[in-house]
Amino acid sequence: MSSVAVIDYGMGNLHSIAKALQHAAPEVTVRVVSDKQSILAADRVVLPGVGAMRECMAALQANDLIDVVAEVAKNKPFLGVCLGMQALLTSSEENGGIDSLNLIPGQVKHFSKHLLDAQGERLKIPHMGWNQVHQHDHVLWNDIPQDSRFYFVHSYFAQADNPEHVAATTEYPDEFSCVIARDNIFATQFHPEKSHTVGLQLLANFLRWDG
Repeated sequence: MSSVAVIDYGMGNLHSIAKALQHAAPEVTVRVVSDKQSILAADRVVLPGVGAMRECMAALQANDLIDVVAEVAKNKPFLGVCLGMQALLTSSEENGGIDSLNLIPGQVKHFSKHLLDAQGERLKIPHMGWNQVHQHDHVLWNDIPQDSRFYFVHSYFAQADNPEHVAATTEYPDEFSCVIARDNIFATQFHPEKSHTVGLQLLANFLRWDG
């Protein structure tokens, strides 16, 4: 039976993502785990996360998970969600600059405090709520209509160095990368577990994906 490990490093709504994964594919064994052996033994791996990059990297370090995350992200179908996506890049602007995992070259940028919508009204930070996602070609978008709406909560956004690593974009109000992908890695700024039918379809696609 296929299995997926949701990495527990003390950050993220683990129950929510695990429950959504199980709902998307009841035949798959979903385990929330923090030990290296269980992560390495799984067929697929999910790195969730909410909060701040400094605390994220410190928690991964404290739990001795830096190397194992890097290993599975290179060898297994790997899904990063929200902060778990941002951690895959090279660095973040947060707290004056934080080094992250550098599995996909790029930086995490803070939204400007002076964003305005088309009517000249100031946009709120964090970017929170439903927004359209414009897909680029990738098998994980199968059976998901173009420009479907997904649920976001974030103050920072990803900027991959290589445009070929951008698998989807969103506008707030300028275009930013909301999905990055490279080889067997697929990572979303939005929360698929909070995005109803299209989110569950994306998770189901991931749980069938061979990377």
